[in-house]
Amino acid sequence: MEIRLVYITVGDEAEARRIGRALIEARLAACVNIHGRVQSLYRWDGAIQEDTEVVLIAKTRESLVRDLTEKVLTLHSYDCPCIVAMPVSGGNPAFLNWVVEETA
Repeated sequence: MEIRLVYITVGDEAEARRIGRALIEARLAACVNIHGRVQSLYRWDGAIQEDTEVVLIAKTRESLVRDLTEKVLTLHSYDCPCIVAMPVSGGNPAFLNWVVEETA
């Protein structure tokens, strides 16, 4: 069972809810956590930017990361959104099985 946490940043809470709901409705994620405002510093178009963003963490199967990424790209307001998948190496077996069942 290959579970992934997918870290996604978005512009605001409304966008986070819209994308999160779409991922769950499409069964591309079992659950999405929305984390409140975070301060982001990054270089874009040759200048250092400072913005407030919202973080989504989606729980899914490794085999769905590509489809999940493509779905987020169709819904996201950014030109180059942060969408990165991280492997889960352990945890509550019942929860991990639930992720698999909800994304089947």
